Amino acid sequence: MVRDKIFVCDNCGAEYAKWQGKCNACGAWNNLTEVKMSIMPEQSQRGITSQLEVKPQKISEISQYGLARVKSQILEFDRVLGGGLVPGSLVLLAGEPGIGKSTLLLQAISKINNVLYVSGEEAAQQIKMRFTRLKIKNHNLSILTDANIDNIVRIINKIKPRLVIVDSIQTMQDPALPSAPGNISQVKLTSLKLQNIAKAEDVPIILTSHVTKEGVVAGPMTLEHLVDAVIYLEGERYGPYRILRAVKNRFGKVSEVGLFEMTNDGLVEIKNPAAVFLRKGAEKVSGTAISCVLEGTRPILIEIQALAEKSIFGYPKRATHGVDLNRLFLQIAVLGKRYGLNLSNLDIYLNIVGGFKIKEPAIDLGCYTAIASAVKDKIVDPEMVIVGEVGLAGEIRPPTQLEQRVAEIAKLGFKKALVPEEKFNSPKSIKILKVRTLQQALDMALLK
Repeated sequence: MVRDKIFVCDNCGAEYAKWQGKCNACGAWNNLTEVKMSIMPEQSQRGITSQLEVKPQKISEISQYGLARVKSQILEFDRVLGGGLVPGSLVLLAGEPGIGKSTLLLQAISKINNVLYVSGEEAAQQIKMRFTRLKIKNHNLSILTDANIDNIVRIINKIKPRLVIVDSIQTMQDPALPSAPGNISQVKLTSLKLQNIAKAEDVPIILTSHVTKEGVVAGPMTLEHLVDAVIYLEGERYGPYRILRAVKNRFGKVSEVGLFEMTNDGLVEIKNPAAVFLRKGAEKVSGTAISCVLEGTRPILIEIQALAEKSIFGYPKRATHGVDLNRLFLQIAVLGKRYGLNLSNLDIYLNIVGGFKIKEPAIDLGCYTAIASAVKDKIVDPEMVIVGEVGLAGEIRPPTQLEQRVAEIAKLGFKKALVPEEKFNSPKSIKILKVRTLQQALDMALLK
């Protein structure tokens, strides 16, 4: 029996013969979408499968130096991509609406010749207005305002661009499919056709996509598996700072980040993060501590802020910004058990300055110090940077690349580094304070 329809999970792309409430693959509820098998006729497969004769190659015969990366004018953008765009690659740039994706791409391609910018969302005049506002003078940029994927593939074959930008993939449509743009079948099929033309013509293609309220790429998860790199542009929409983060990269390191500031003239690279995320010359108050995180290959110093206030309700409030809330619960429990700090009647707030979202456990000790400082109203030594992971027993564990972190701390002029006991080479300009327990660390960090 030939099925005329299937049901596909919008979250992970799993397929089912009949509808069911829960996807067995990813566990999502009410996410199955009906897809008719007849919507993919033979003509819609053109562009996915090549008619050319192919043959396998021995790996010894393949040169990895045949094609040079396409570099943009933005060093932070190239850093996240691993050194630039690889010819034939498919890159997905995701972010909230209005976060600055289109602005970043226009600035990145400002001096690249023969670029095709495909827009399914804006008219050519709207793109030209942004082009003029950003003061870009690239006269070799071609604008195509069309959502028909077959037309786009035909234009790419004709003009042979060096780089293609598709803004956005949710607006692209295959005319052979009766469904609306943004449908799971449309997103998958148009992405496959773009992937095919990218490999065939050795042209890098950047797809833009918006994210859902949960912070993940809208559309099927198979889109993330299909592309070669997934990068997110994050930050507060009404705040000045943006973080470009790689979560998948077949040609570079994952978790690499680029830092930007949004100005009237577009996005400006932040080459010295410490100048932005650390206060200089400000009055030192309790509840603040400085730690060092490693984003990809880059050590970055951040400021952690904590606030403790007596609760006026029956149940104390805990809130975080930039740190997992469950981690704050754990830190409160360890401070009570291992340090004797009773926080059961206090509202606790924890914040990472600058909009950073930190998952690395290396900031644990900095968070503990900031909370203890806020509760005891004692200032943390302003010349000290605190790095270390804290276990449930109150022991201090060393993070990865500790020597690299300490070198960055010394480079920025700090005099002391409070770190776990670990053998490593440290600069002579900085004093290393090694600790084994949470009790020792807090006794050294908090000024009397």
